[in-house]
Amino acid sequence: MEADLQLCQQNTATETKSSSTEDDKVASNVVGHNHRHKLINYKWWLRVTIYIVFLLAGQTAAILLGRLYYDKGGNSTWMATFVQTAGFPVLIPFLPYFSRPMDSSLPSSSASTSIPKLALLYLSLGLLLTGDDLMYSYGLLYIPVSTYSLLCASQLAFNAVFAFFLNAQKFTALILNSLVLLTISSALLGVNSDSDSSNTISRSKYTIGFLCTVGASAVYSLYLSLVQLCFEKVMKRKTFGIVLNMQVYPQFVSTCSCVVGLFVSGQWRGLREEMRNYQMGRVSYIMTLVWTALTWQISSLGLLGLIFEVSSLFSNMISTLGLPMVPVFAVVFFHDKMNGVKAIALLLAVWGFLSYIYQQYLDDAKGKEVKAIDNDSSPPTAVETC
Repeated sequence: MEADLQLCQQNTATETKSSSTEDDKVASNVVGHNHRHKLINYKWWLRVTIYIVFLLAGQTAAILLGRLYYDKGGNSTWMATFVQTAGFPVLIPFLPYFSRPMDSSLPSSSASTSIPKLALLYLSLGLLLTGDDLMYSYGLLYIPVSTYSLLCASQLAFNAVFAFFLNAQKFTALILNSLVLLTISSALLGVNSDSDSSNTISRSKYTIGFLCTVGASAVYSLYLSLVQLCFEKVMKRKTFGIVLNMQVYPQFVSTCSCVVGLFVSGQWRGLREEMRNYQMGRVSYIMTLVWTALTWQISSLGLLGLIFEVSSLFSNMISTLGLPMVPVFAVVFFHDKMNGVKAIALLLAVWGFLSYIYQQYLDDAKGKEVKAIDNDSSPPTAVETC
């Protein structure tokens, strides 16, 4: 009996040590998982922050340089459209590196998606981008840059509508409030056309610029929602190479379309004289176009990165955040008028933007709360003992 009792005590001690070892392993795994999760979260926020800086800085500089091109003697709308996508070759050297899958067990995007489907996708997005950029060029030609930037804020309202149908985005009271405020802001700028248009721009041209800018905002919002849909339904993988592909190939199609438009319209014949008569000189003419192309690439990279990491609505929201900065620079550098109606439109646009921001904050807080409840309700891992 004493021998059996000693043997039982030894077995119990061995099981206790084994259980303690397993508990330590589980605790160690949990700590390691939390550490990796925090590290991944920090990396995600770093990427999002970089994309936001790219989008805000690139967009503001590109719009101001585009207006500078027109103010100093440029008048080719197809050239202004061309430079919005012609800077894509600077990204080509990065394609071979980032297109390789980080995990060899995962299929590449080209393997999981047929080449004809990708070609049709890039062709469609490129042509849509061409029409959008051309309308933006006409808008920037015929209306002041401050009015142009405020009208572009309407793209957030259009994006919310397209995201509702294409990306299953839900409408709330705050989002509807944002849509109404941005619509009123655009309407105020429309009825303010008499005092806003200069002596050199007729009312008809101002109307064309106004309609083109609003139309371009709608097409731009459709483009963003379609890009997000492609990321989710077609690409189905999260790599930076896919972001580069979605920027390079559609912009290649758009650039080729702009070259065709430049020659078909006959505007190419006046480019040499336009460069000769440019008020800041030939070198400045070339540098203005080059830097416009580069800043649009920086902006597009930040835009697509935010769509990829978050959503098209968030990307458009950040883009709208940068628009109120443009009228301030326009007043300083281009001496645009900032009358009372335009100031009210600016305040309404900012109000609409903040309303949308608050809704995003509520959605994020609710998502974290649901995730925390799910984690708490999950049963703990039991350690079997005998």
